[in-house]
Amino acid sequence: MSRQLDQVPFSSVLIVLNPPQNLPFLSDKQREIKIREEMEGEFGNFIEVLSSIFVCLFYSYSLGKIVPKGKTRLLCVVPVVCLFLYLPLHLSSVHLGGATAFFISWLGSFKLLLFAFGKRPLASDQSISIGRFMAIACLPIEIEEIPPPKHQNGHIKTDPSPSKPHLNGQNGNTPHPRSAKSTTLNHVIKGFLLVILIGILYYSEHFHPNLILVLHCLYIYLLLEFLLVMVGVLAQALLGLELKPHFNEPYLSTSLQDFWGRRWNLMATSILRPAVYEPILDCSTRFIGRKWAPLPAVMGSFVVSGLMHELIYYYQGRVQPTWEVTWFFILQGSCLMVEILLKKALRGRFRLPTPVSVVLTVGFVVVTCFWLFFPQFLRSKADVRMLEEYVAFGAYMKNVAQTSQKWLSSS
Repeated sequence: MSRQLDQVPFSSVLIVLNPPQNLPFLSDKQREIKIREEMEGEFGNFIEVLSSIFVCLFYSYSLGKIVPKGKTRLLCVVPVVCLFLYLPLHLSSVHLGGATAFFISWLGSFKLLLFAFGKRPLASDQSISIGRFMAIACLPIEIEEIPPPKHQNGHIKTDPSPSKPHLNGQNGNTPHPRSAKSTTLNHVIKGFLLVILIGILYYSEHFHPNLILVLHCLYIYLLLEFLLVMVGVLAQALLGLELKPHFNEPYLSTSLQDFWGRRWNLMATSILRPAVYEPILDCSTRFIGRKWAPLPAVMGSFVVSGLMHELIYYYQGRVQPTWEVTWFFILQGSCLMVEILLKKALRGRFRLPTPVSVVLTVGFVVVTCFWLFFPQFLRSKADVRMLEEYVAFGAYMKNVAQTSQKWLSSS
């Protein structure tokens, strides 16, 4: 298959959404029809999945009106969670299946479980509309809540409320992002870098394997951030809400606590905190005290995150798990616990220079990704399938445009 998109005729593109073994031996016309049928079938499956999601969310929204929070609502929500775990199996595309698995099977399921016990983001003090409920449930967004200033004796109260415990074992809020103009420019630059990187990866057979792994690290980060930003922009335009950012320049992390708790995939962090971290923290406090309770809470959060990543990998590749991804997160959680213990022991008496901390932190995450996170991803050929899907989709849309143009000309 040619690596230059502008030189790839539609009839030469081999889409990999369940490819039949005899597809290369079909004629150009038959291959073109087969590719179109595969993509139309996948889009049809995606629409069915979306319809099922909307029906389930309407049902869940109705539960909140008539069923009290607690075990009864949990029993009513569990079938929806089971269906959310099943729906990605109806999708073969790496992009559509992976996004559905992350948005619905992971985040959506956890949000509904929290909703069963009357917790945010779906359960709020004020009545929430059905549109906002569905958007928050099925999209990876977190609303930026700006509380009104409180007045006491004619003066504005400036003392903030106590911060919630972070997934990284510390208290505090995520650093506020840069200005909107600077953030927009940053996203535009990263979008261009993603397009360039996709073009480079088409020639990956000419590069050293270690360089390919580095490029895949950049690709996954840029793709994930770009996808989440686009979803956030769409949700913000439709709902008119101020949303929290999903990433906060993780390449500037000065520690594992900083990376996992304040900079990387903050949407997942915001869901794991109330769903996993805080329950384990409260339970551990009763047995080992408040000082050491964050340690098992941190490890439990990383174990759950590892299992959910294994599930997403299975949806994308349909291969038996090797548990390397889970061990990646167990390793990260273990090292983060050691970091917490060292900081407690040193009490700020020793601190590495910021450039050194950034290099060590980012370097450790990248190297362990090479070792444990990417092998299963590459063995399932998910990287190859993602690139081929770009080509197939581009050629499909080109064919649709040509067909529409001919239809308009004839009419």
